[in-house]
Amino acid sequence: MEGRAIIFSAPSGTGKSTIINYLLSRGLPLAFSVSATSRAPRQGERDGADYYFMSPGEFREKIARDEFLEYEEVYADTFYGTLKSEVQRIVASGRHVLFDIDVAGGCRIKQLYGDRALAVFLRPPSTGELRRRLEARRTDAPGVIEKRLEKAEYELGFAPHFDLVIVNDNLERAQAETLCAVRQFIHV
Repeated sequence: MEGRAIIFSAPSGTGKSTIINYLLSRGLPLAFSVSATSRAPRQGERDGADYYFMSPGEFREKIARDEFLEYEEVYADTFYGTLKSEVQRIVASGRHVLFDIDVAGGCRIKQLYGDRALAVFLRPPSTGELRRRLEARRTDAPGVIEKRLEKAEYELGFAPHFDLVIVNDNLERAQAETLCAVRQFIHV
């Protein structure tokens, strides 16, 4: 089987994780690509499940050995990336790769995979609604929410570079639209 890539990018608070988990629960031949990072694990995060955690030095060594499909240094010594071995593991198991990735990484993977990738951009109905969702989560301080909203404005500018833009103004409709597009793309 030729492995295909389904790429999801969205501003924080748009419902991306909810939609990805919905897809994974539908019994499709999909597997989630666990990213690598050089940041410290947060409470409850597990190595190999949430991220592959490594030191900045280990991350740089893997970069030097060309072990990443894509990567980015988000802050000084804080890297995030997609290991080629993770993608190979999923494809070897007979499944398609599902990515939850930032807009720049999503565009890079789309460029690498071409027609073998479906790049989905999930957008909020408005920045006002996005603010409401971020505040309702009660996980971030007001300053962090402002930074997330600033980043969201930047990320929204990438939407035209994606194959499909889904507005998550109604979760059930967004899930159904995404499921239909993914099924069509992987031919199931």
